[in-house]
Amino acid sequence: MGVMAYPLRYALADLALALSRAASDPAEVRSTAARAAADMIGDGAGVQLLRDDGRYEELSYHHLDDERSGTLARALDRIGQSPDDEYSTTLAASRRPIVLAGESAAALCGPEHGVTAAVLSPVIVDNTYSGYLILTRHTPDAFYSTPEVELARDIAGEVSLAVSSARAQERLRASEERYRRVLETIPEGVLQLDPEGVATYANEPIGVVLGMPRAELIGVSLRGFLDNVGQKELDRRIAECRTGRSTVGATRLMRADGSRRSVRISMMPAMDDHGEFAGVLCMITDTTDHIDARGLKRQLDHLRRLDSLGQLIGGLSHDFNNLMTVVAGSADMILSTAEEDSPHEQLAKDILDAVNKGRTLTHQLLAFGRSEGNRPEVIPIPDLLTDVQTLFSRTLGEHIGLDLTFGADVWPIKAERGPLEQALVNLAANARDAMLHGGMVRVAATNEVIEPGQLAEGAPTGKLVHLVVTDTGIGMADEIRRRALEPFFTTRPTAAGLGLATTAGIVANLGGHIELESQPRIGTTVHIYLPAAEEQRAGGERREKNAVIGRVLIVEDQPDVAQLVQRLIAPAGYEITVATDALMAVTQVATGTRPDLLITDVVMPTMTGPELAGALRAHQPDLPVLYMSGYTAASLGPQLHLDDNSMLLEKPFTRSTLLGAIRSLCGPQPVNDRGAKQ
Repeated sequence: MGVMAYPLRYALADLALALSRAASDPAEVRSTAARAAADMIGDGAGVQLLRDDGRYEELSYHHLDDERSGTLARALDRIGQSPDDEYSTTLAASRRPIVLAGESAAALCGPEHGVTAAVLSPVIVDNTYSGYLILTRHTPDAFYSTPEVELARDIAGEVSLAVSSARAQERLRASEERYRRVLETIPEGVLQLDPEGVATYANEPIGVVLGMPRAELIGVSLRGFLDNVGQKELDRRIAECRTGRSTVGATRLMRADGSRRSVRISMMPAMDDHGEFAGVLCMITDTTDHIDARGLKRQLDHLRRLDSLGQLIGGLSHDFNNLMTVVAGSADMILSTAEEDSPHEQLAKDILDAVNKGRTLTHQLLAFGRSEGNRPEVIPIPDLLTDVQTLFSRTLGEHIGLDLTFGADVWPIKAERGPLEQALVNLAANARDAMLHGGMVRVAATNEVIEPGQLAEGAPTGKLVHLVVTDTGIGMADEIRRRALEPFFTTRPTAAGLGLATTAGIVANLGGHIELESQPRIGTTVHIYLPAAEEQRAGGERREKNAVIGRVLIVEDQPDVAQLVQRLIAPAGYEITVATDALMAVTQVATGTRPDLLITDVVMPTMTGPELAGALRAHQPDLPVLYMSGYTAASLGPQLHLDDNSMLLEKPFTRSTLLGAIRSLCGPQPVNDRGAKQ
């Protein structure tokens, strides 16, 4: 070994240099070490290291006889295996080479591959077992001498150093990349200034603050964004940094577009490699955003209050409709027995007229206040605009005129009424704010057939309903109009900037498109395009009517409403059973009661109307169901599914509407309506 020591010392040095050059490529490190070990010790050598997940990665193996390399590499490879075998655990524990000969060596990959001697030398990286160097020989009675084993250990040590260096470089690169990303993604703007205040580095956020692309900021003086007072303050701060002190203070920056931002600037000295003053590093925080954040919090609090108010409105409207149902039914019964032109007849008519007005009001409140769990309905445009006329008038006030224009032939649309009404009222509120001294709002609806490319990219085509809302307000400049639909963008300090953005979101959810036209001092026009609803089947194509019914089961948790429904339909000759509890009704049908019609409330404490209908239809699959509710169908959302054998009657209702719904659902009455007024 004394003769070999000198050249091997150089060989190990050459290997260390080669491994250091290959450090950036782990596969090259393994391959270089395997070839060097085979050349220095002879026969075959390989490197099997652990991956980050703790399992072995692919073996790099080289044999002086190239024909053996591929076969032995596949036989010895332990890729994907855990280091829990006998050899791995021994290497990890002892950290010394394992020398094998004879049958133990052959067992490494099977006797067919002819391995007669082997050495496994551990690779220890950062004091942790990270794999091994393997040497193999294939001649009869082969063995590895002690100097050869020590050389294998030295080569494994060089691999350890190379892998450790590679991992350290990777950690350094990852650290540098992490800090670079932090610098690029932090919300604060970062500027590197030379001693004269000229930018030598800028991150993306500072470009947003100053209103210029970051690349264009390099070589630009910060003085250009400051007024005279700010420029003098900048000079003073740079002078302080030149003495080694850091400074923090507030100032106003003028953006490239002329707008101003309030900022807080932290400045600290930057030194070159020789410790000389090279400029300042500025951290710039846009404090204007804090004002926006406070406004956003106020708006979110307002939205939460509105959500709670919507739930309260829904509950109150439901209870109010139950009361109005009793009032309307009682007035209807009085009207059926009162003499014509008598005071009783007029009073009953006045009561019913008031009930109808109350019904319209509560349905508007339900539609406008709901937010989730809704479903689309086919809405005739004349009905929509007539319904929102009152909401528009109340929003605009007395000093602004309102003109609605639409034809009877305008196509209907399929939408959720509440959000759509909210979108239109938002437009009315924006128009009002643009006409503080009075003006006119005009709303028009027409049919349009839009061809591809006629509107903006992504806009719907085909049969559309075109809603136009025009005001005679102060209008908008073009740069404001382009941003008017952005959330939280507003030109009014007391506004949240959500009105037009909410409208745009609602229109988009309906599959529609919105455009703005505006000119300063002339006014603003909002164009809304909504897909027309598909053609509906004629009413006469509704399912074939059931046979004449006689037995009616009424299920209503409000006893006064249940009693009223019974009184309203009893004169028509029906056999009536009343249950004020859904479970009681289920028990009655399960024990043999067979109604021809179920009349039930939708929202009840123990079981909803649809759940009750499902339970009863288990016994009578073709049972017709007439639902009653103080909520509209759209407000009830997915909890109510109407099939061809069910209908919804909205409260409050009268005797005639109740009997009409029964006839529409089930066919003629069993006997003449004895209670009808002749």
